[in-house]
Amino acid sequence: MANYQFKLPDVGEGVTEGEIVEWHVKVGDVVAEDDPMVEVMTDKATVTIGAPRAGRIAAIHFDVGAMAQVGQVIVEIADADGAAEPARTPPRKSEPAATAVGDIREGLPGSNFFATDKPKANGNGAHVVEPIKPSVPRATPPAAGGGGLQAVDFFQAKPLATPATRKLARDLGVDLRRVQPSGPGGRTTRDDVKAFAGQARTQQHEAPPADAPSVPRGTTRIEAPTAEAAALEERRPFVGIRRRIAQRMQQAKNTAAHFTFVEECDVTELIALRSRLRPAAEEAGVRLSYLPFIVKAVVAALKKHPVLNSALDETTNELVYRKYYDIGIAAATPSGLMVPVLRGADRLSILDIAREIERLGEGARAGTLRPDELTGSTFTITSLGKQGGLFATPVLNHPEVGILGVHQMKRKPVVRGDEIVVGDVMLLSLSFDHRIVDGHVGAAFAYEIIAYLEQPDRLFLEMA
Repeated sequence: MANYQFKLPDVGEGVTEGEIVEWHVKVGDVVAEDDPMVEVMTDKATVTIGAPRAGRIAAIHFDVGAMAQVGQVIVEIADADGAAEPARTPPRKSEPAATAVGDIREGLPGSNFFATDKPKANGNGAHVVEPIKPSVPRATPPAAGGGGLQAVDFFQAKPLATPATRKLARDLGVDLRRVQPSGPGGRTTRDDVKAFAGQARTQQHEAPPADAPSVPRGTTRIEAPTAEAAALEERRPFVGIRRRIAQRMQQAKNTAAHFTFVEECDVTELIALRSRLRPAAEEAGVRLSYLPFIVKAVVAALKKHPVLNSALDETTNELVYRKYYDIGIAAATPSGLMVPVLRGADRLSILDIAREIERLGEGARAGTLRPDELTGSTFTITSLGKQGGLFATPVLNHPEVGILGVHQMKRKPVVRGDEIVVGDVMLLSLSFDHRIVDGHVGAAFAYEIIAYLEQPDRLFLEMA
């Protein structure tokens, strides 16, 4: 009896592919209907797909970290008491896609927390966010008779290939996006990969040894110096949230022209104000930290320097000034850095901000936030709390043009008037996109925040 071929389902909202983050089963395992089978990350959410029927896992067609297209067979299931048939049949794109099985975990880290588009409701009432996707340049075809490889641009953004072809490409160090496909439906074949690898070796005028496949230029390859050292190494797939964070960070560093401004802030008055207000906050059931005051100071400064609340739309070459204040609060979670968004911070009281920050922080750590709660901030604040150190150079939350790093408070001598006294000092480090923000504008913005934090009573005078 033929195996049941389960295809990657269409989870809606225009999703066409997903990254295999984790398999919860292996070949030979017996599963019951709806047992967790595979975790897939899409541009919309992280999805846990359950087994569509009871049986024995006969074949798994995609490794962890591989990209599967909607409609491709990702796993085969045989009858529980039948023999497994581990044939790895290449998926056919023309076959209809199965319907979704399992639950979409919208709140899991993996929602595109650096995306900037506004959330919109899907047919089920859930909110999803379509991130801005960087365009992938296509390669210029080689000149007639040239026969050479293109040195830079990629050929295809989403190459189609079987798992065996992808494995061959990895073994040969070939980037599938740069390979001209010749198979049906635009699929890249094993012969395409071998031809590309052979052409690359010819251009490099040297053939790599059989046990050391070539690696594309710019790719980091870590090799153990000895077999003894290799035995002491552990390799884990770089997939899922961690890889998404890396991509977003790299995008920010490659796109914006970073510069950082650092200055001291005497927070003696802020500490005194928080101490006076904390009992009243506790009576209201709110844990009052310094962060709500910092948020209010940032919003007040953004209103005086609106360019810091803008973003550059590179598709239209327009600078977009946002007249709403959705502040991202970077949070460390077991899955990596998340940036929950505090919506309408200009309209919230200190207590409201404190409540919302606590809710967002708990949701980020538990993985229960919705995608729209992790996207669309206009300015970001990041802090390591007591581990904040002296100062750092925070990386912009692209496409924002500014980010504030809050660092550890320390007791140290400060000058007040003509006297040296002991005060509470904190360093603030602000990074800016120098394409948009001039040095003197960034400095003026920083000193505006510092003025509010050194005289926090001003926040109540100017509060809407």
